[in-house]
Amino acid sequence: MIIKRSWAQRIFAIACIFIGVISLQATTPESRTNRITSTGKDCIQISVCDWMILKRQKIGEFELARELGADGVEMDMGSLGQRDSFDNKLRKLEFRELFLRKATENKIQISSIAMSGFYGQSFAKNKNYRALVEDCIQTMQAMGVKTAFLPLGVLCDLNKYPALRPLIVERLKEAGKMAEKAGVVIGIETTLDADGEVRLLKEIGSKGIKISYNFQNPLDAGRDLVTELRILGKNRICQIHCTNTDGVTLPNDKKLDMHKVKTVLHDMGWCGWLTVERSRDTTDVHNVKKNYGTNIGYLKQIFD
Repeated sequence: MIIKRSWAQRIFAIACIFIGVISLQATTPESRTNRITSTGKDCIQISVCDWMILKRQKIGEFELARELGADGVEMDMGSLGQRDSFDNKLRKLEFRELFLRKATENKIQISSIAMSGFYGQSFAKNKNYRALVEDCIQTMQAMGVKTAFLPLGVLCDLNKYPALRPLIVERLKEAGKMAEKAGVVIGIETTLDADGEVRLLKEIGSKGIKISYNFQNPLDAGRDLVTELRILGKNRICQIHCTNTDGVTLPNDKKLDMHKVKTVLHDMGWCGWLTVERSRDTTDVHNVKKNYGTNIGYLKQIFD
């Protein structure tokens, strides 16, 4: 009898875990995003980069994101440094279940999965790039996330290193095929202007590659980001990093008119995630709650 009860208890526990995972997956970001309408309050939602709030793949990121007032987090794949693979905890089922449970408990969605390691490594020269992209896509599928973030970074700046373009395009074509097969999208960040990004996407020719637009890039280059948003259009932009270079927080930034941004996004019919990355007050740059709470609160005020 003891043995029978033991096995019954084990079977019951396994069933509970299975049901729990299904329940968590049913409320993952893409399922909620599918309910967003162009007229609904949730058409544009606000997330924050977990690595910028010092919570890269840490379980406390969901509670902190909730305290900051965010709707979601852009979760990083883990540090890369000069290694061949990401320091990715989410390969393990126990961590995935824990992170999904904490996200649900705090009512925080995962807006995207980021490969921020490519800020420091060259996507064009990394011999292991395909395995890194595959790791990201598998993590996205396991966590129920539809968008990835791939910054081309300083080492693959196509304005500074145009000779890298053929190799980068070749690799993005391959990454695009992988993304399309998995039913996900990889958003790339470049320093090109909007016309240049349109040409780049045409050259890549994959529905699996779109633009992750960062306001910092046109603002640093003296370009009009509102015009660029219109040129790119809603179908080429999969997410937006809605911040500027560190200096002041968003409410005090004279270069970034969020009311105009709201108008153009509404006119475009664009719905999606605005992610807070920087725009920190450099007089108090390490104060996470002050900087990110202020920025998220301001965006909520504008877009709610």
